[in-house]
Amino acid sequence: MERSFDLICIGTALVDSIIRGFDPNPVSASGFRAESGSLNVGGEAVNEAMAAAKLGARTGILCSLGTDEAGEMIVSALRRCGVDTGRVLRDGAHTTPVTTMFVNADGTRKSITNGAHRHNFHPERDTARFTDARALILGSLFRAPFDDPAIIAAVLEAAKAAGELVFADTKLPNFRSLTLEDLRECLPLIDCITPNEDEARYYSGKDRPEDMADVFLRYGIKNVVIKLGAAGCYFKNAGAEIRLPACNVRAVDATGAGDNFVAGFAAELLRGAPEPDALRFANACGAICASAVGAGTALQSRDQVLRLLETERREK
Repeated sequence: MERSFDLICIGTALVDSIIRGFDPNPVSASGFRAESGSLNVGGEAVNEAMAAAKLGARTGILCSLGTDEAGEMIVSALRRCGVDTGRVLRDGAHTTPVTTMFVNADGTRKSITNGAHRHNFHPERDTARFTDARALILGSLFRAPFDDPAIIAAVLEAAKAAGELVFADTKLPNFRSLTLEDLRECLPLIDCITPNEDEARYYSGKDRPEDMADVFLRYGIKNVVIKLGAAGCYFKNAGAEIRLPACNVRAVDATGAGDNFVAGFAAELLRGAPEPDALRFANACGAICASAVGAGTALQSRDQVLRLLETERREK
């Protein structure tokens, strides 16, 4: 059956106010300095959708935005990247979330969220909005709207009934905490879960990637990818185990690198790539993202990713 999309991303959409090189020493009673400040669209669903569209996947997004300027900024950015915004929900009763990000010199960061991030829209109330794709990305599990077990179960059940592959990216909780045990009944409906190392440690209670992956697998999730940042990535399922190093780039800002990784991995699998090749491609997507400020700045095309992979191959 022909599907309208290769990928649909559901989840968080926001604007990141990114501050690099923050100096904690005040220059006046109420003033501080930083190296730079910029506004960038973000949120896991937005980052993943924009990256997937740039990589050539037919991509849609289901997210909830306010009718404010921040919401307009996000919709405009999505459209410029070729993402279909016909499923975006606009709600005048809520403001679009804005996150303040403090980025360190090595690309690591800390973020400040606010009450707007708690808005829990209901994708499960109209399943036709997300069941006409080859694959679905939940961006991100454990954050609104996927911090409610009933919403998570209903979306996963609808996706699998429609024959979609389901990828679940993850985040640490901010306003509502769930555990793997809270989702025991529906976790087997997830084809691939993609936590970073901190998230995998938090939800599994383990320290080694191998042990972290085993916990997710025991809950019935079919494939586990643990994003290890500068150390690359680790993949495990019932029949295979793969560990790959990161690409050699200078990291400027890691914001969205994991989201670009997930988009690259899903897009290449849908092209028919075997898992090792899709993981290498995903590593390159994340590395390219981290080479510039902002989650949607550096990655531009699939050819760009292939060029980096060829450079890496020649330098080995």
